[in-house]
Amino acid sequence: MGSQFRLGRATRITTATTTAIKAGTGVVHRIVIGTTAAGTITLNDNVGAKLVLGASFPIGSHELNIECAGKIEVVTGAASDITVVWS
Repeated sequence: MGSQFRLGRATRITTATTTAIKAGTGVVHRIVIGTTAAGTITLNDNVGAKLVLGASFPIGSHELNIECAGKIEVVTGAASDITVVWS
C-alpha cells in the first residue's frame, strides 16, 4: 500500500455538497485534489470553519493534520473531485 494512505480512512467527494465525514473528534490528515471546478473547499468542526481553500488551490495531495472537535464536515462549493483522508 502506498504511503499516502497509511493513516486513517478516505472519503471521496465529487459534487457541490456538504459532506458529514465523521461524528465526533477526529483529524483530517490530508486533502487530495484531483480536479477543481472553481469552488471553495471548507473544512468545519463543531466550533466553525477550520480551513478554507480558495477556488485556485492547486491540484495534488496536501498534508494538513488538522484536529477537529466534535465532527468533521467538508463543504465543496463546486463539483470538484477531492478525497479527504481522516481518522
